[in-house]
Amino acid sequence: MTTLQTPNGFALDNGGKRIVVDPLTRIEGHMRVEVNVDEQNIIRNAVSTGTMWRGLEVILRGRDPRDAWAFVERICGVCTGCHALASVRAVEDALDIRIPTNAFLIRQIMAKVLTWHDHVVHFYHLHALDWVNPVNALRADPRATSMLQQSVSPNHAKSSPGYFRDVQNRLKKFVESGQLGIFKNGYWDSKAYLLPPEADLMAVTHYLEALDFQKEIVKIHTILGGKNPHPNYMVGGVPCAINIDGDMAAGAPLNMERLNFIKQKLDEAYEFSQNVYVPDVIAIASYYKNWLYGGGLANHNLMDYGDYPTVQGDKSTDRLPGGVILNGNWNEIHPIDARDPQQVQEFVTHSWYSYGHGREDVGLHPWDGVTDPHYALGSAAKGTRTNIEAVDESAKYSWVKAPRWRGNACEVGPLARYIMAYSKGVPYVKAQVDDALGRFNALAGTSFTPQQALPTTIGRTLTRALEGHYCAQQLLDDYDALISNIRNGDLATANMSRWDPATWPKEAKGVGLVAAPRGGLGHWIKIKDGRIENYQCVVPSTWNAGPRDAKGNIGAFEASLLGTPMANPEQPVEILRTLHSFDPCMACATHVMAPDGDELARVTVR
Repeated sequence: MTTLQTPNGFALDNGGKRIVVDPLTRIEGHMRVEVNVDEQNIIRNAVSTGTMWRGLEVILRGRDPRDAWAFVERICGVCTGCHALASVRAVEDALDIRIPTNAFLIRQIMAKVLTWHDHVVHFYHLHALDWVNPVNALRADPRATSMLQQSVSPNHAKSSPGYFRDVQNRLKKFVESGQLGIFKNGYWDSKAYLLPPEADLMAVTHYLEALDFQKEIVKIHTILGGKNPHPNYMVGGVPCAINIDGDMAAGAPLNMERLNFIKQKLDEAYEFSQNVYVPDVIAIASYYKNWLYGGGLANHNLMDYGDYPTVQGDKSTDRLPGGVILNGNWNEIHPIDARDPQQVQEFVTHSWYSYGHGREDVGLHPWDGVTDPHYALGSAAKGTRTNIEAVDESAKYSWVKAPRWRGNACEVGPLARYIMAYSKGVPYVKAQVDDALGRFNALAGTSFTPQQALPTTIGRTLTRALEGHYCAQQLLDDYDALISNIRNGDLATANMSRWDPATWPKEAKGVGLVAAPRGGLGHWIKIKDGRIENYQCVVPSTWNAGPRDAKGNIGAFEASLLGTPMANPEQPVEILRTLHSFDPCMACATHVMAPDGDELARVTVR
């Protein structure tokens, strides 16, 4: 047994039982987690491992920077457009390119549609099953479910007892067939599930509604970006011509009919997040009112770059402002400068990379970043290189690097953005949070403050839902701004004045920052002689999933699990619940995609 106090304030004890979950499912990419639990089955140590690597940074060296977006977009098939956006912003920053107003607004719409879609899919199809027991829904009274629906969201049109009975009958046939699909291998008999059958039936019904609508909202990407996933972007603007009433207007990517279709889908998205998504999260959370675990770093350090400006290039107009909160002090938000080599740095002390002899404990700014793989298990690891039984957290144990802001491990994501915006008094966010927390307290019979409720697993899930709805509101505003600009006669969608590499400086460097669905995303590029000299992606799940650094500070995933009680360590619902609240994208963190294996999950208790 080893007890360790980390510099960032967490006590680690790797004694007791060791629980290994490998792979962690219902995430993007590949991840392993190991925890130690004491005699009361409380988690006292946590180790998060990114288990695969692809090496996009290496692939990009020597390529045309105008093509970088198409490579980095393939990092992930879920949050695709945010990487393309970060990439073109980085190149445009390096080459001093200002895009037209229409391109700015179209990119805003594409980014927020992605966030809305991502958040809805994450909750209903990845995260909700940590709280919702679909098998238990078979026991529900459809009349009681209808009453529950009307009490938590009276404006949702689909709320009749007959509607819920039909869904229940569909679910019954599904279960009786033995073909449970994604519901297979769930821990449905776990005591960690607390919802009554009626709430389970309501949630499963909305699961199906979300499944139907998520394919509709992404049609906006096919209009503005040509396809989904991996919509098209371009340096200098967007590859989307506007032709409202000229010759061949009917065949233009963006004409009046397509604009009307976009408006229809945006209205439907707003209604869904207002009447289904946000009410569901609040209602489900109320049944878990005492489950205030999972805060971890959220109680200490939070970071975001800020995004969604109303004026292009003016950070002061960001609707979600950036900054850094340290030591849980919401009253002081430190400014962040992604260009400052002393602020954002990545460490590889416990990552399977090498910075070279004598530099293993050094933090590197992304412009100077090095991505050289060095896979080696620690002396205390169990198993083999290809069949790890237990990692050695005192050595290298992850393909994820460890980003830090001025040496501080930080959590990123919608929770960070919302605490930042709430603390800065952003009117829309403050009203959202106060209203949602008021509704939660009324249902749960509690009186939690934002400081108590938000830095938790439940708070992380709630702020993601609120951000989704905020994006829905912004999308309507962005659409109106786009229509107004087109009516004023502006049809430009690209600035091609610096497309020719002959117009570029011999050397240039830039950074592209995006409020990605999972948190602050940054791409850094160095250009030399018209080619990429260095390219580094520091993604949200790198911040959250990163291992320990040279000083022993732990990252957000590891910190969030500490102190969590488990009903049954062999059914690690609680581990899934908290880690899923981050919406992990390990494909982004390790820049990898690989086919799934036959084994869905393996839990080992030692």
